[in-house]
Amino acid sequence: MHELSIAIEITEIAEEAAKAEGAESISKVELEIGILSGIELDALKFAMTEAIRNTMLENSEIVYHVIKGLAVCELCCNEFETDDHFKACPYCNSLQTNFLKGKELNIKTIDIEINA
Repeated sequence: MHELSIAIEITEIAEEAAKAEGAESISKVELEIGILSGIELDALKFAMTEAIRNTMLENSEIVYHVIKGLAVCELCCNEFETDDHFKACPYCNSLQTNFLKGKELNIKTIDIEINA
């Protein structure tokens, strides 16, 4: 379950960023997860609940944005949505495709609270 190590890393990155800004707590973290990233969303959600215990994120809202897969065909240059790493181009049936979106794993935003 590599999602646990990913959840721990997300937590550490968010905490480091918040501490660098002098934050007391983190109220919200938004994540972008591509459908082709190899990350099982339900497993990541479960792992995040464990990873944020006793951290600045413990009471924060975690928002998950799923990014659809988008590929481009190298032969006909058409773009198409995909949820499969090996999907042929629906326009010319070529397997020579490149992904434009869908493999992401990004921390989109970190909302912090600073007590002045």
